[in-house]
Amino acid sequence: MSTAEPPSSAPSPPAAAPPAVVPPAVREIAAGYAFAGPALDLGAVLLDGTAYPDAQVRIPLGVLNRHGLVAGATGTGKTKTLQLIAEQLSEQGVPVFLADVKGDVSGVAAPGTPSARTAARAAEVGQNWSARGCPTEFFSLGGRGAGIPIRATVTSFGPLLLAKVLDLNETQESSLGLVFHYADRGGLELDDLKDLAAVITFLTSPEGKEELKGIGGLSAATAGVILRSLTMLENEGAGAFFGEPEFDTAELLRTAPDGRGVVSVLELPAVQDRPRLFSTFLMWLLADLYQELPEVGDLDKPKLVFFFDEAHLLFKGASKAFLEAITQTVRLIRSKGVGIFFVTQTPKDVPADVLAQLGNRVQHALRAFTPDDAKALRATVSTFPRSAYELSEVLTSLGTGEAVVTVLSEKGAPTPVAATRLRAPRSLMGPVEPAALQALVDRSELTGRYKDAIDRESAYEKLAARAARPEPAPVPAPEPGAGRTGRPASRKGAEPEGGGLLGSLLSSPALKSFARTAGTQLGREISRSLFGTSKRRR
Repeated sequence: MSTAEPPSSAPSPPAAAPPAVVPPAVREIAAGYAFAGPALDLGAVLLDGTAYPDAQVRIPLGVLNRHGLVAGATGTGKTKTLQLIAEQLSEQGVPVFLADVKGDVSGVAAPGTPSARTAARAAEVGQNWSARGCPTEFFSLGGRGAGIPIRATVTSFGPLLLAKVLDLNETQESSLGLVFHYADRGGLELDDLKDLAAVITFLTSPEGKEELKGIGGLSAATAGVILRSLTMLENEGAGAFFGEPEFDTAELLRTAPDGRGVVSVLELPAVQDRPRLFSTFLMWLLADLYQELPEVGDLDKPKLVFFFDEAHLLFKGASKAFLEAITQTVRLIRSKGVGIFFVTQTPKDVPADVLAQLGNRVQHALRAFTPDDAKALRATVSTFPRSAYELSEVLTSLGTGEAVVTVLSEKGAPTPVAATRLRAPRSLMGPVEPAALQALVDRSELTGRYKDAIDRESAYEKLAARAARPEPAPVPAPEPGAGRTGRPASRKGAEPEGGGLLGSLLSSPALKSFARTAGTQLGREISRSLFGTSKRRR
């Protein structure tokens, strides 16, 4: 974990002359954000191009587990909004998770650079700006990047999430669930992709089909589709994301020695070409947190706030079962003290059932260059409560670093809609140098725990070991017509069907015996969450 540098003061910003007259509409909006308890400061109310520093827009700390949405067109300042919220949460002792898809969030670990532009923005919004970085951990998926590797076993990832990664249809997803069911109850650990491939191949053999009689069947065509998808995933280098040591999501809940929350940044630029994979991995992190954390109800401050960037990738092409699982997870994880902010371009990227759970909204500018853009603008306006603004005009005229905001009050009621000029982050608004990032990773206590992959004995090795055992000698049978003293006729052992390891596996009597035993061990079946995930602790 990095140790943030001590605060460094910027030159005193020029005093901003407050507007001579504060319009009644601004006073009314500001009254809706005058919270008594701790809150995050977003910026100043904006009306007709003028910011009013005495009218502050804020989010109560205690409602951040009610989830939120940060939306807006590319280049409107969404990333800086995430950074602003993340560093204030860290100051309040709340751990934060940020997915860094473009590689420009790493600056949260370093103090910002004082500049005339930053000083001017601070004066406009009434901010006492000083540079400061946050205690930060950097992660990467499977070691694809400089961060500490995050891996998951196939067993814990579960059939629903893996079906999403493999782009399976609902029938194929159901068949994959059957494979997991068989492996779970048979004690066949699915740590990596080769484990899963070995089990699927066995279940399409005559012996495997016999084992599945009581619980369904796996067609050769469906198995072929799944195996081809697994092969493609492996060839793309994604096999490194599955395996051990499996990441413990409790690592995301840590605080620094000075009491500030640790900001966990998942570096994703190295896997930008696999959007389905990284968006589904983010969902695995959330599902695992949901499964592991106890119920706590509403707290004074959340245990973790999770920013889910490029959220539209999660929902695109998702099956009905997958969408239902997302909706239920978002609805229920609130009571476990976790807040989720989905980050995307327009609210229509998020299904209505999920959008209904997002009580805090920060909407950056939208563009209306095409008929589809205009339709998206109208849909966005319809999701906001009534306001003093003509939102269709405001949303197309906002500048970079400005947004329309509405959040939940301390009593859970929506606040007035407020066009807002946002504060400047105190941390570096840009990526840190690669050498500095690598140094932070090397110093982390988590690096030694997760850096090196481990290939333990699991389904593939168990099947291979049983196939390698010598076959028992056949019981001799008397020749036809031979008496008690007749010599038995010699018999040749049957040759295995197919070649190599797979052929040996499928024809091994030892494996057949093992499969029959495994298929009856119902008591060993692991339980799975509503998302099909499961943590296998060793």
